[in-house]
Amino acid sequence: MTTTPASGPATTGAAAPATAAPGAAAPASGPVATPGTASSAPAGPAAVVLAVIPARGGSKGVPAKNLAPVAGVPLVGRAVHACLGARSVTHVVVSTDDPAIAAAARAAGAEAVHRPAAIAGDTATSEAAVLHAMDAFEATHGRTADVVLLVQCTSPFLTSAEVAETADRILTGAADTAFTAAPSHGFLWRETERGAEGVNHDKAHRPRRQDREPEYLETGAVYAMAAPGFRTHRHRFFGRTALVATDPARVLEIDDPHDLARAKALAPLLDAPVTPCFADVDAVVLDFDGTQTDDRVHLDAEGREFVSAHRGDGLGIAALRRAGLPVLILSTEQNAVVAARARKLRIPVLHGIDRKDRALKEWCETEGIDPQRVLYAGNDVNDLPCFHLVGWPVAVGSAHDSVRAAARAVTATPGGAGAVREIAAWLLGPELDTPVRADAARTTPARTTTEP
Repeated sequence: MTTTPASGPATTGAAAPATAAPGAAAPASGPVATPGTASSAPAGPAAVVLAVIPARGGSKGVPAKNLAPVAGVPLVGRAVHACLGARSVTHVVVSTDDPAIAAAARAAGAEAVHRPAAIAGDTATSEAAVLHAMDAFEATHGRTADVVLLVQCTSPFLTSAEVAETADRILTGAADTAFTAAPSHGFLWRETERGAEGVNHDKAHRPRRQDREPEYLETGAVYAMAAPGFRTHRHRFFGRTALVATDPARVLEIDDPHDLARAKALAPLLDAPVTPCFADVDAVVLDFDGTQTDDRVHLDAEGREFVSAHRGDGLGIAALRRAGLPVLILSTEQNAVVAARARKLRIPVLHGIDRKDRALKEWCETEGIDPQRVLYAGNDVNDLPCFHLVGWPVAVGSAHDSVRAAARAVTATPGGAGAVREIAAWLLGPELDTPVRADAARTTPARTTTEP
């Protein structure tokens, strides 16, 4: 797997990630096409289906929008995962002017193409970015695309099934262009000098919903085009156009901070549950209070503190150690109880930490571990900076709502009741018996410190 600098086309390969894409769902319903004549693109193994994801770095409505996490995954990463999971897509390219977005795209498994400033401004069209990405792809791979997809990061609940079905409209010759759209039976109105007037209905005649044919709202999520025709017309709609009906409940375009907040709130309801496996993680970092305890503190008359820990968590941590996964306790509290628990579990601890994210970053650098390969489990807002740093932010079942919304996965078990044991089972299986990793020697002895 090779890469080139962001100043030119860069490739990391488009192998599918080990885990399911966020929001995977069953295929959408069949096509509704406009009249015309469709020219079939080559089907089967010979067809090159190129998904292009435009992702500029200069969003004004939501700063760094395309890197904003929803359920612990940047928007650009969610779009990449949806494309990689689509059965008919052969290559995924992110077109960007931002090195951080390019890095996130590669981390998610896509290729990255640097977009020149001339087509990266506020007035630049998505079509221009797609055409440039096609040129870069063909120069790098020595192959031309048969079908090209325009996929938007701003639709966080796009599914792999929708991407595949949109591409299939072109591959099967059903259409020259296709797009995703949501059915609607709504009554539209417009303001005029004569007052409000119906747009898609006669206000004097109000048929029942079941008596009306649905209309379709363009979602802005996916567009598919026969590549030769797109090069000729330089527009996403030409020839015969088909639409792919999508679930209206999943339609959301992120244009402002309120849209992003709604996406984070909806993600736990709309995303298919995804948990990491052994191959996804190189280290496990655990908050203490509220994660390994129930967040309660018992005091005696002398002011000494007592907390309760779950034996199942200890069993899970021991299994993680045997499997060769480095495990660290990272706690804001400077507390002898935390140090004692770490000694009991034979794992290192960093406690009395004001900036947990900085301490975690420095620990990863010392241990030679990529933060994107770290699972961090927490329960409250002081864990959020670490959530934004790692690839697998995990909230325990009793976590604060804002932490659950930022997590990539949430345990069914509350903190202090075996949540860490549940996480260990995700990684090692219910019997906690995954073979030892080849790099088990990397684990470090238990240590206690008050500094990062």
